[in-house]
Amino acid sequence: MGKDPSSIFGGLPPEIYEQLTKEEQIIKIRLEKRKFGREVTIIEGVDEKEFNLKKLASTLKSRLATGGTAKNGKIELQGDHRHRVKEILVELGFPEENILIIE
Repeated sequence: MGKDPSSIFGGLPPEIYEQLTKEEQIIKIRLEKRKFGREVTIIEGVDEKEFNLKKLASTLKSRLATGGTAKNGKIELQGDHRHRVKEILVELGFPEENILIIE
């Protein structure tokens, strides 16, 4: 995009622009098995240009009391937190129908 968001949407207030952006995203939550049987919850599809992934990862880590990181356009959390992550993202304003849990 690279343009001022208000110029794209004809002067919409930032809250409405942010809501439109959230509604366009498809967020995928999946579980990955790592070596030694460790589980990692992967969250993909959050637009890095619109949302601070590190801040979102920090919020998720503190709410879930777990470790994790944000890198390569993904958020990785230690452990299986798929369903709780979806609940938290919905609370943060992401539309529930755009969040897919991949079993």
